[in-house]
Amino acid sequence: MDLLRINTAGSVDDGKSTLIGRFLNDSNALTIEQEELIERKTKEKGLDDLDFSVITDGLIAEREQGITIDVAHIYFSSQKRKFIIADSPGHVEYTRNMVTGASNSEVSIILIDSRKGLLEQTYRHYFISNLLRLKTVVLCINKMDLVDYSEDTYLTIAAEINKMTSRFDYKPDIHILPISSLKGDNVVLHSDNMPWYSGQTLSEVLHNIKPGEAEVADFRFDVQQVLHVQNKEFTDYRAYAGRVISGSVSVGDEVTVLPSGIKSEVIELRRFTNTQQEAKTGESIQLRLKDDVDVSRGMILVKNEEESLLSKEISAKLVWLDEKQSVPGGRYLLQSGTRVVQCKLQQIEAVIPPENPEELHEATNLKLNDIAKVAIKTAAPAFLDAFENNRLNGAFILIDPQTNNTVGVGFSD
Repeated sequence: MDLLRINTAGSVDDGKSTLIGRFLNDSNALTIEQEELIERKTKEKGLDDLDFSVITDGLIAEREQGITIDVAHIYFSSQKRKFIIADSPGHVEYTRNMVTGASNSEVSIILIDSRKGLLEQTYRHYFISNLLRLKTVVLCINKMDLVDYSEDTYLTIAAEINKMTSRFDYKPDIHILPISSLKGDNVVLHSDNMPWYSGQTLSEVLHNIKPGEAEVADFRFDVQQVLHVQNKEFTDYRAYAGRVISGSVSVGDEVTVLPSGIKSEVIELRRFTNTQQEAKTGESIQLRLKDDVDVSRGMILVKNEEESLLSKEISAKLVWLDEKQSVPGGRYLLQSGTRVVQCKLQQIEAVIPPENPEELHEATNLKLNDIAKVAIKTAAPAFLDAFENNRLNGAFILIDPQTNNTVGVGFSD
């Protein structure tokens, strides 16, 4: 069965955790222990409806406050498909967790409270989903039971959603669903309370998404370790262990080592004791070259050398994740894969408001959750592709060298 990675997002109390619990329950995917936990917690709280949120809210503080603080990953399978769901927090101060959860996802589910309509977090979460180039975004207008399953309410919010999504050049597949995660309307089973809605349930949408095709991108191999072995079985054995970030490589291919620009031929691909003829995106392998060349951790192997990979000036979109504001001209560490280079936040070109991306405004520093266009100057090449062309080799993080905090996540232009 193919695997679908999903991220849930939305504002506080929009019902993300309840939705996941309901989805698992109605899909018959709960364990006996989980069912007992739901019944016990529901009884303790004196609720009329089952409290499904306890499935994902694992921290004591989350259950006490009724909010999600950390990203919870839920693994389960239906008869047709495997799922990994990242349940992201809704609070503004935890937007960084949403970026983390969505970065490895293919689908974003954004919940909207039918009583409140689109909020600041709705715009921000859709902006981030768009920035990450997620292929499918499902906007669930939740808590329809609290507005008497009103079609007018659904149509009004759907019009706002269409207005929001129309402002972006990148167009994912958009689905707009009226649901009640508490009551189960249109989550797995079709709702009798909304006869005016004839579209798919959330389960049908997720099961009908076609498996994502492998991203077509140039070969990039991130060198993580140099292996030099001297024993009876391997004499003068030198190989480079790492991960194929994107593309593929075969025995006999000519590759270029960056930043030196030295070329050599691949003579062996090995995974532990087994050799293979080809390695593809995501595989961790040992790679041997025909010539003894200078290769060390943090270098990258490519087939086609491009000047942009060696550039020390990076134009990017940056999401600021730290409570401490950025410093004008501040110095940070930029990490992409195993490569870590010193850098300077050269310029904040503009801050992008998620609710209206066309109205850019100037700023001298960045504060928590700001999304901005920036210029970064590095002390050495970071070997980044444009995120638009190679999603797997176009993202990076910024680290504060004093606190070691991850202060920003960026997407190269």
